[in-house]
Amino acid sequence: MEKIASFQVDHTKFGVGMYISRVDGDIVTYDIRMVKPNGGVYISNPSLHTIEHLFATFARNSEFGESIIYVGPMGCRTGFYLLTRNLPHENAIALVRDAYSFIAGFSGEIPGCSPVECGNYKEHDLESARKDVLPLLASLENYTVEMLNYSYHFNQK
Repeated sequence: MEKIASFQVDHTKFGVGMYISRVDGDIVTYDIRMVKPNGGVYISNPSLHTIEHLFATFARNSEFGESIIYVGPMGCRTGFYLLTRNLPHENAIALVRDAYSFIAGFSGEIPGCSPVECGNYKEHDLESARKDVLPLLASLENYTVEMLNYSYHFNQK
């Protein structure tokens, strides 16, 4: 079988940040890395699950909600995929920054956290989720569209 695009990126050369993984017509897949790939620290499943609920809910309820195709965790537990349609890159960065800021300060009931709404509603960890978003939030503070390209980071010292 042919290697998929995400397996063709050297995961040893980039870290925490937001990247354009692929573009398919008018759909952009963003690679949102919350921890360094293969860095030995990974996001726990309960935290990842909580971030997913909060991130997806925030994104779909934002001013960019109509442009959101998908928000979901990576199986390697290093971050998330965000798929958008017709959303300028500047807006995607702002959306992720705002969503992660929202998560960092969130308190209260996690949306979609009942047996009727979720297939694993008991596996959540809000405290860890609030902490786990902070490295990416710091990374995105002065992020530019140019920085969305993996190669930008490959060339940095």
